[in-house]
Amino acid sequence: MKNIFGVTILLAAMFSSAFGQCSNADKKALEAFDRAWSAAGQNGDKTALTAIYADDYVGFPAMQAKASAIDATMATFERNKANPPTSNTAYDHYLISCTPTGATVTHRNTTVSNSGSTTYSRSVHVLEKRGGKWQVVSNAGGGLTDSDVIWYLEQDWNDALMKRDKAWFEKNYATDFSGVDTMTGRLSNKSEDIAGTVNDKGSMELAETSDMSIRVDGDRAVVTGVFRTKGKDEKGVAYDRKARFTDTWIKRDGRWQAWASQGTLIQ
Repeated sequence: MKNIFGVTILLAAMFSSAFGQCSNADKKALEAFDRAWSAAGQNGDKTALTAIYADDYVGFPAMQAKASAIDATMATFERNKANPPTSNTAYDHYLISCTPTGATVTHRNTTVSNSGSTTYSRSVHVLEKRGGKWQVVSNAGGGLTDSDVIWYLEQDWNDALMKRDKAWFEKNYATDFSGVDTMTGRLSNKSEDIAGTVNDKGSMELAETSDMSIRVDGDRAVVTGVFRTKGKDEKGVAYDRKARFTDTWIKRDGRWQAWASQGTLIQ
């Protein structure tokens, strides 16, 4: 039971030195810019796209210039208008670094089809501030490896704990999931673990994972790392705990599902 709760994305290591230069307000503004860019493409707003792309824009790996990038977006918009897409894409897990004149924005793209199948990819955007406004100067992206997918799922797990998101656990726990409670050593099955999480009367203000190592072998994967939670228990007593954890994932029905989880409290 992950209630107490190496592969770290290479980009995170590359950007970490610049994080201190980016305030939360800067990051929110850059995320809003990115979402406005996506909306402009979905709405076929050529005027907005012309302002968003820098004149010397280059998209990888095709070395696509500004005009061809906008033309391709508009062509996709016209196709979607004539034949509505059978899937929907959401953007999350933003990783943003910036200076006063430059920024890098990375995020996960989760595409869910009408049939329920899910695919993941990642985008990396390089921006520069010109004339007081952000513009995209380069863009790249691609699919995720199994290790990448699991890295993001571990972050989703943390978010689900914070939100007591029963639907996430129902979807992402395998039917034969088993958990070992870090504090008591109690063994629980899927329904028991979910109930323990959802019905917890405490309040959690932090759930984060660090020092992760992800090993994938076929349709099995093992993740080890350190899990930290901070908050107040059901009696209002504050806590700040760390545990060394092991999560086991299994790939079934074309997607990764949490199969087992156990942790050891770090004193």
